[in-house]
Amino acid sequence: MPEFTTTLIPTTGKNVAIVVPDDIVYGFERGKRVPVTVQVDGDYTFHSSIASMGGQFLIGFNAQTRAETKKDAGDEVAVKVELDEEPRTVEIPEPLAVLLSAEPELLEAWNKLSYSKQRGHAEPIIAARGEDTRARRVEKVIRALRSQ
Repeated sequence: MPEFTTTLIPTTGKNVAIVVPDDIVYGFERGKRVPVTVQVDGDYTFHSSIASMGGQFLIGFNAQTRAETKKDAGDEVAVKVELDEEPRTVEIPEPLAVLLSAEPELLEAWNKLSYSKQRGHAEPIIAARGEDTRARRVEKVIRALRSQ
């Protein structure tokens, strides 16, 4: 498992990232977008991808990760990365799953979406506090799937 120490850098807006050395990325022999499991400071692990942005290889360090690690731009971190070969799956939120199971063509459209697109649809539904909000978000996903 490759290891390195780096300083978290600010990117666009409020975003923060880990800069991954080129030799580590090329060592995976998977191109410029590599799915990885990331361990920070030996005690926090998350799944992400190494992506090429602005001439550097970066791993996003989102707000949740920053909050849980208490690390932000400018902080030094010890990083271990490992190739993540597990299939990435999204648990379909129950209200959406009910509608998808009733219409096989919608379920097929859902299954064709990339992991990140599925996650982008599922997370707002899960995060909804009220039933009305959840229902609107489910309907938005259904409309998007029908328009494909």
